[in-house]
Amino acid sequence: MSQENVEVVRAMFEAYSAGDMDAFRELHDPDVIGRMPEGWPEPSFVGREALMRQFEQLRETFDATSVRPISDFIDSGDRVVVRLAYHGEGHGPEMNFEMTQVITVRNGRILYREYFWDHADALEAVGLSEQDAHADS
Repeated sequence: MSQENVEVVRAMFEAYSAGDMDAFRELHDPDVIGRMPEGWPEPSFVGREALMRQFEQLRETFDATSVRPISDFIDSGDRVVVRLAYHGEGHGPEMNFEMTQVITVRNGRILYREYFWDHADALEAVGLSEQDAHADS
């Protein structure tokens, strides 16, 4: 089951990168919840429509955006941990940052997305340490 969860998360990145927001939307549960990292303008979102507004706003803010995994996908049961890089350019200064997501998948859909600036904090949230994560890769 958990490898299937990793594939759902992979498909989410692929859909967003391809600009296929319909596929991106369908990979999320209607009741999806997102908790953004400390300091993010909107601390959380509840529901698929709120999630879509969040990501559409990111896409509209810049002429070009990319979100790509920069680590292996760490399978942790019904949760998947992945470090990502975000890049946006085209209106004002470029935006570049890295963060880690802990994504909960249930019944083939993303139910919960939690974001962390610190990768170690994300691993701790799923009961792993950096050493554990490297041992699994």
